[in-house]
Amino acid sequence: MLAGFNNVTFEFGSRIIVEDATWHIQPGERIGLIGYNGTGKSTLLKLLVGEYTPSEGTVERSRNTSIGYLHQDLLSFDTNDSILNVALGAFEKVRQLEKELEEIGKKLEETSDEKLLEIYSDKLHEMDVLDGYNIHHKTEEVLQGLGFANEDLQRPYKEFSGGWRMRVLLAKMILQQPDLLLLDEPTNHLDLPSIEWLEKYLQHYKGSVVIVSHDKYFLNRMVTKIIEVYQQQLHIYSGNYDYYETEKAQRIELQQRAYENQQDYIRQNERLIERFRAKASKAAMAQSLIKKLDKLDRVESAELERPNLKINFRLDKQPGKILASLKHSTKKFGDNVIVENADAEIDRGDKIALIGANGKGKSTVLRMLAGTEPFDGERNWGHNVDESFYAQHQLEALNLNNTVLEEMMQCGSGKTELELRTLLGCFLFGGDDVEKKIRVLSGGEKARVALAKVIAGKANFLLLDEPTNHLDIHSVELLSEALNKYEGSYILVSHDRYFISKTANKIWEIVNHEIKEFKGGYEEYVQWKERMERSTVNSQQSTEKRSTVNRQQSTEEDDVESKTSNIKPSTLNNSINRDQQKELQKLQKQFSKIESSLNELNQQKTNVEAELADPKNYSDKNKFIELEERYKSVQQKITAATKEYEVLFEKIMQLEM
Repeated sequence: MLAGFNNVTFEFGSRIIVEDATWHIQPGERIGLIGYNGTGKSTLLKLLVGEYTPSEGTVERSRNTSIGYLHQDLLSFDTNDSILNVALGAFEKVRQLEKELEEIGKKLEETSDEKLLEIYSDKLHEMDVLDGYNIHHKTEEVLQGLGFANEDLQRPYKEFSGGWRMRVLLAKMILQQPDLLLLDEPTNHLDLPSIEWLEKYLQHYKGSVVIVSHDKYFLNRMVTKIIEVYQQQLHIYSGNYDYYETEKAQRIELQQRAYENQQDYIRQNERLIERFRAKASKAAMAQSLIKKLDKLDRVESAELERPNLKINFRLDKQPGKILASLKHSTKKFGDNVIVENADAEIDRGDKIALIGANGKGKSTVLRMLAGTEPFDGERNWGHNVDESFYAQHQLEALNLNNTVLEEMMQCGSGKTELELRTLLGCFLFGGDDVEKKIRVLSGGEKARVALAKVIAGKANFLLLDEPTNHLDIHSVELLSEALNKYEGSYILVSHDRYFISKTANKIWEIVNHEIKEFKGGYEEYVQWKERMERSTVNSQQSTEKRSTVNRQQSTEEDDVESKTSNIKPSTLNNSINRDQQKELQKLQKQFSKIESSLNELNQQKTNVEAELADPKNYSDKNKFIELEERYKSVQQKITAATKEYEVLFEKIMQLEM
């Protein structure tokens, strides 16, 4: 055992976090620590590292166990050192050896002391054992995996934002290779490519890992055990997050059945007691039944206790067909080009996820659309568009000196104090909680205040920058359900793959300084990307194969000529290509047919949009509903036809190579 709890109880004042909890972390385990916001997940990590002391029980740590702990408080660290040097701090012993070797080397230049030479030789051997000559390469590799460019490695640590600083500290911790790695919401600071890199790295990590995360995809790929903090107890599940969900549902069902059966048994015995009490001859039997019920180990009802955000978006007015567009847009930060002469358009009904690596400019494009970021080009706003912008960095979006209620009253919703208190109650701010200052709130609480501000405005167009940061898994699910019911349009930036897959009907990606649009959901987009990558690899392999064949043909030309002198070229080609030619012709006919079908569907879409743009149709409710249904139907058909179009195009390209 590396570390763990033995019958631990821990309290904050009168509030119990865990009671009589036992949990042992074994070597090589990958554990997901989950629970609703406020249940004490981060507190348990602090208990493990010794920052807190339990009220009862013991926290055990093996004497030789090294622990690495990544958490928000690390951001108070600051230095002028380069990020490469900060990460190299993981190898303190090796760097000390480097200094000692350098000093001894200088002395050996002046003297030929054999004892000094022996010390030098021993230290060289120690350096070799510690693999000290590769620390720079290892450090650069990890930093690059976490999204840093080569030219960034020598930049001062203090120049980077909080999210990037956390990556440097994560790199340092990974390089230290502790026996036990505790990660508190590590994906909050990572983009999709970096999350994928971290997944692959940790899957082969030799030590044990405990992860607090709201990212279901990440937990499913990473962990083999789930520890849930629920009702002041630790509940252990041997499997990933999907297994936990299934197993928990089964446990609740079994417990509820046991509870109901016991209640039936209790009611039956209570009826007998009432009957027997009336007869003196049966009084002893009644007393026996009462004692039996008193000794009964009662089964608790399995009704699920969880905080439920009541997210209900409302719209004041219906916008026009086009909500916002960018035309000939160019945005640069010095030599860093975000977009150049880029065009993009958001239509009514669009639910767009803007994805990609950090540094590509996702948040910048969001601010350009919101009108808060200056750029060269045009930003056109549609008719009746009422927008609301949810900012990524909560500290930038909220006034720290306001109370929760004051912050809501200043958001321009026009709601009364009573209405705002009711809304805040839906976001788990009840009673005196609304009088708390923003500065004392946790990350999750600030996120809920910012979400409440977005909803209070009755906007028909939302711009959401990382809305799931600091929300627990259940709250992410509730938010995705609410956005699916939302009748307006939105564009969101998120690194949460589960959230994107549940909310987006279009994907935007910044590629070569242009905004590329994929008409379909996230899972379709991933499949399409994989097909494109396979097609590229196949194309490269075909090119390499043809080059090899050509080289072989050039060196064996005489031999080939002698062997094929009696065979006509047309016969050779026909024998090799006849079947391929037939398949190609068949695919080309299908391709032509689907192309015509797509053109027809796009024309239908244009016609329906024209009808939707006619104000007369808004006065007839049934007509408007019918048009909306027609629009959804044709949009679904276009998505399916586009997918088929791309598959056929790939096949034709491969045959024509």
